[in-house]
Amino acid sequence: MQWTRQALAIVALGGQLAATAPVTDAAVEAVTLGPRPFYLVDAMAESELKTTLRRCAGGPFARTDFSIGHRGAPLQFPEHTAESYRAAARMGAGIVECDVTFTKDRQLVCRHSQCDLHTTTDILARPELAAKCSRPFTPANRLLGTPASAMCCTSDITLAEFKTLRGKMDASDPDATTVAAYLGGTEPWRTELYAPGTLLSHAESIALLTDLGVKFTPELKAPEVPMPFGGDYTREDYARQLIEEYRAAGVDPKDVFVQSFSLDDVRYWIEHAPEFGAQAIYLDGRYEQWRFEHTAPSSWRPSMSELAAAGVRIIGPPIWMLLDLNDEGAIVPSTYARAAREAGLDIITWTLERSGPLDRGGGWFYRTIGEAIEGDGDMFPVLDVLARQVGIRAIFSDWPATVTYYANCMGLE
Repeated sequence: MQWTRQALAIVALGGQLAATAPVTDAAVEAVTLGPRPFYLVDAMAESELKTTLRRCAGGPFARTDFSIGHRGAPLQFPEHTAESYRAAARMGAGIVECDVTFTKDRQLVCRHSQCDLHTTTDILARPELAAKCSRPFTPANRLLGTPASAMCCTSDITLAEFKTLRGKMDASDPDATTVAAYLGGTEPWRTELYAPGTLLSHAESIALLTDLGVKFTPELKAPEVPMPFGGDYTREDYARQLIEEYRAAGVDPKDVFVQSFSLDDVRYWIEHAPEFGAQAIYLDGRYEQWRFEHTAPSSWRPSMSELAAAGVRIIGPPIWMLLDLNDEGAIVPSTYARAAREAGLDIITWTLERSGPLDRGGGWFYRTIGEAIEGDGDMFPVLDVLARQVGIRAIFSDWPATVTYYANCMGLE
């Protein structure tokens, strides 16, 4: 390859050029999908859907609220980091998620779990902060058969301390005998190319996502350990604080889809912050009833109609609860999905491309329809059933470009 003098000059001056012409958040307006959606289309068996999707290969592609960035774009970017959020916006996600937990000084931050810092950040490699973890690192003991372990919570440290951490891919090695080894363990279908990442407070996420021009879906997380502040910081305080940060930032409530697995949280928002509660998402965690007890959703309490009567407008189950196989082995909407729609509930589901290649058992699909899945070529057919037969309103994805491609091709906004 021949290098021109101009090219060499650009390389030599790269640092200066970057300093004078930084990539700003305003530059994220263009939607670029990369090769993955096209790879997934190419992997499909010949069908009318494949023909339709191929016709859309030339774009143009635009942002869509049907595509939700699940913790950003964590298939390859460390979750809940500024870099992951920017990637999701660039892939056309119209809505991006910040799971909300709190620090020792009661400040809200973006983490999937109150106690996941030991697997999603470098805290264990920072002795002064690792010493504050709820449970320090314990190496694996092969003789006793005990795995390596640790537990570091956002409520173990202050916001200022939290902000010094760097995000990593969510992973750990249970066989590790050292901290360095424990911080590894990233699945081979993920990558460390885009780590470390920049951690954000909830307020900072609001500012960044506002600049990126996307909407918000914060999830109020349930603390994994008892509330660390005694009786003077309640669950209602926590739920109210989340809403207040959007109000303080001047965000239009119609652009915010608050979520919780706690129906009490959703009821609180409906009653005390109705402008936000009107589109709150009740994340339905009644997995055992559906997977093991096989009880009909009509017998559940609260029922779908009771949820609707209480003011719930959007329900959020995992993908596998929405799908089933008919007698011919075709993927069809489940009785759960039909019951939700009959009650007038909108459905937002999770999470596409979360758990690796489909031909190796990846994804929530395998809970109910695994025998119908042959490989990654089934990604779009499953999404098509969810969109056109179940009638979902939107879907969380670890790689929003895939959903954006489908939504744009099918004319979904």
